[in-house]
Amino acid sequence: MIESFGDIFKVPELKKRVLFTAVIIIAYRIGVAIPVPGIDIAAFKAFFAQQSNTLFGFMDMFSGGALSRLSIFTLGIMPYINASIIFSLLQATVPYLEKLSKEGETGRKKITQWTRYATLVLAVIQSLGLTLFMIMPMKAPGGASVVANPGAMFVFITVLTMTTGTVFIMWLGEQVTESGIGNGISLIIFAGIVDRLPSAVKNLFDMIRTHEMSLFTGILILVMVFAIMAIVVWVETGQRKIPVQYAKRVVGRKMYGGQSTFLPIKVDQSGVIAVIFAVSLMSVPMTLAQFSGDSGFMKKFVDWWMRGSVLYEVLYAVLIIFFCYFYNSITLNPKDIAENMKKWGGFVPGIRPGEPTANYIQWILARITLGGAIFVAFVAILPDYLRKFINVPFFFGGTALLIVVGVALDTISQIESHLIMRHYDGFLKKGRIKGRWFNVK
Repeated sequence: MIESFGDIFKVPELKKRVLFTAVIIIAYRIGVAIPVPGIDIAAFKAFFAQQSNTLFGFMDMFSGGALSRLSIFTLGIMPYINASIIFSLLQATVPYLEKLSKEGETGRKKITQWTRYATLVLAVIQSLGLTLFMIMPMKAPGGASVVANPGAMFVFITVLTMTTGTVFIMWLGEQVTESGIGNGISLIIFAGIVDRLPSAVKNLFDMIRTHEMSLFTGILILVMVFAIMAIVVWVETGQRKIPVQYAKRVVGRKMYGGQSTFLPIKVDQSGVIAVIFAVSLMSVPMTLAQFSGDSGFMKKFVDWWMRGSVLYEVLYAVLIIFFCYFYNSITLNPKDIAENMKKWGGFVPGIRPGEPTANYIQWILARITLGGAIFVAFVAILPDYLRKFINVPFFFGGTALLIVVGVALDTISQIESHLIMRHYDGFLKKGRIKGRWFNVK
């Protein structure tokens, strides 16, 4: 493993990509620490401490701590994710967008550009709502106001700052995807979650040291975190391999085919996408409720919609399962797979080519997706009940763990591809010839 990390810096292009990604992430973390002007940060932190176990705390995790600091990156990347959800849904319902998505690179560029415009509009709306919420009579426990001089200029500057911050994060993510290593948007979320891990572990040990939590409970929490992490890695790397046989074909004087291979279908094909989409939608009602005053109905709604409530967890799980199926329906088309197999002389043993093969793949995909989606939903809601019953002091688990593991595996896989392509050993396995290890330099 250490040797493989060293090999990264022996490949000039890969070294450049890794260092570029590191610089972008550092720039993002610096921006998280810069507060919006005109805010009493101490007063807001005192207010936010009361909201740490609500949906605000959960959204703060996705913003990498920017929300609790009211930084220029307060909105994080959520407006972009929401815009992506909207256009993903529209592609399945609007024929024109569906046609664009099938036109190759040109169509995808148009949809990407429209997604950016939608991100800008959503960022303006969300930043305006959050700014109006801040200038409401919101008092910290000590009695201090969060905004010193509320007014039209404060609203304009704050909305402009937060919107610009979101657009800048979106640009950073796109630069990482194009010139760095891994998926830029996912890595930004990953960096924000991992950054909170040291303080979360410190809080756990402080609670044990001050006897707020028993040593047995602390050890149990750590064992559960590592156990869940191992299970998540196992599921995320799990595949259902459909055997495929290719018939022999003679082209000129050469014979092709006659090989046995397999079609891999991942247990959790959507990875972290379904979880992020579900979180984005679940955050909308709470955000609107917070900006709707102190009516009795809204207070009851907030109580029903709190993390840990039955209504919230059931809808959260249903959305995760829905987006797992939705993502698979967009990325995997059994009919296209079956037609391509038939075109190249491939078939599943015991299944007729064409439509029967497509139906067979669809049947397997539906079963695999159901199992993976239920697992993801279970892992996502588990931390809420752990915090409710044994007072787990951090969010690292469930959704955060799925994102961290998924992004880490995807990034390592891309690094692995670069190393193997240039004849270097990867992280996962080494070459072996006649019982001896080799390393081509």
